[in-house]
Amino acid sequence: MILQFPTQKIPIQEIPVDKKLKLFIKREDLVHPQIAGNKYWKLFFNINNYLAQNPVKPYIITFGGAFSNHIAAVSAVGNLAGIPTLGIIRGEELKDKWRENPTLVFARKNGMNLQFVTREEYRYKEKLTEFLQKEFQNALIISEGGTNEEAVEGVKMMLNNETKDFDYLCTAVGTGGTISGISKFCEENQKVIGFKAVMDNSLEETIGKLTPRKNFNLIDSSIGGYGKIKDENIRFINDFKMNYGIPLEPIYTGKMMQKVFEMIEEGYFPENSKILCFHTGGLQGIEGANLLLEKQNRNLIR
Repeated sequence: MILQFPTQKIPIQEIPVDKKLKLFIKREDLVHPQIAGNKYWKLFFNINNYLAQNPVKPYIITFGGAFSNHIAAVSAVGNLAGIPTLGIIRGEELKDKWRENPTLVFARKNGMNLQFVTREEYRYKEKLTEFLQKEFQNALIISEGGTNEEAVEGVKMMLNNETKDFDYLCTAVGTGGTISGISKFCEENQKVIGFKAVMDNSLEETIGKLTPRKNFNLIDSSIGGYGKIKDENIRFINDFKMNYGIPLEPIYTGKMMQKVFEMIEEGYFPENSKILCFHTGGLQGIEGANLLLEKQNRNLIR
């Protein structure tokens, strides 16, 4: 097994709130220094099951955007396992600019080859996948964000005896794999809330194909759209780190926690509720976000 069960305990840290409820965050961002958060668990069975087949000339191919946590994680897995990797990157305009992008630089340092495609080509990833599977018959091709049934099985590992006592389980939602795993394997009495980082109306259908249960609710926390960072997001993230010592990134966990705080203030959660938020990592994206913010002469994420 290339990806191992972590030997260290993943901490659950209380976030003190001046309300008649309890808020906690599970630090999945600490599961691995380079393959952090939900990406570790979404790749866990994908990678280990593939390698257990002893493929001839193993090769891992996946898809992602310029600042993709998934691209970073897959490149790190490839480096760790000594397996060549290929990232299909959305945006042909990045071909001559990738050295200005910390995520893509990190991927290249890990040995990942990068192939840039137009946004139109990227939209039809199914066709790209068919073409790549014919060209690289022994390759493992992982979908964007790593969401599939094996990823859902991996997310099960984010739940344990310590997570059973919570009324609400909260996670950021990108492609839907993490919330599907939490929904599928959590306790019968637990309610699952997914905080959408992207305004995608097909998410509920996607999640419905991966979990048979209807115990989840999706809430828009995109705050202006996927990848959009407002000054209020930056203030919240910096204050959160200063007050609780926990870094958040601006695309997923920062917006989720900001929305959770708003919902607490609005009285969404009943008194005496115990709420658990999953920190799904993605901190590698802060550097790229700050480069963009710096060009706009805006405050940075500290």
